[in-house]
Amino acid sequence: MADPLFESRTARLGLPLLYAGQIQKELFLNESLARIDGLLYCAIEGEANAPPANPGGGQAWLVGAAPTGPWTGQAGAIAIWQSGNWLFQAPRPGLRLLNRSTGQDIRFTTAWQSASRPPTPTGGTTVDAQARTALAALYDSLTIAGVLPAA
Repeated sequence: MADPLFESRTARLGLPLLYAGQIQKELFLNESLARIDGLLYCAIEGEANAPPANPGGGQAWLVGAAPTGPWTGQAGAIAIWQSGNWLFQAPRPGLRLLNRSTGQDIRFTTAWQSASRPPTPTGGTTVDAQARTALAALYDSLTIAGVLPAA
């Protein structure tokens, strides 16, 4: 039931809002609590295009770029298994996740980002150039991880 004077969902996480006299308030409240439970200190099991066969309650995954089955149309969203159903949360800038499968933090700005390991410098005749290249790659990785600000 939409109220013309108020928004129907919160601005940041899209949590459903309650209205005075609303029927079945517990459905809206339970959905909000399930989303908060899945997103607060969010840790995903990994990234996948298809849902796992036997998800555990409260487990979450980052939906891949080519989702299938019940995840179709949810690319890039967080899929949270709650009470036998999938809840999908669209990412918002500033959202951070722990990827349990890699042990790495990932974050969302305009797309999901995670740092990649810079290549290890190898031997050569110009050590200074290799050191500068390695440091530049390290700076780039730390910037992507959100440790350093963008230049």
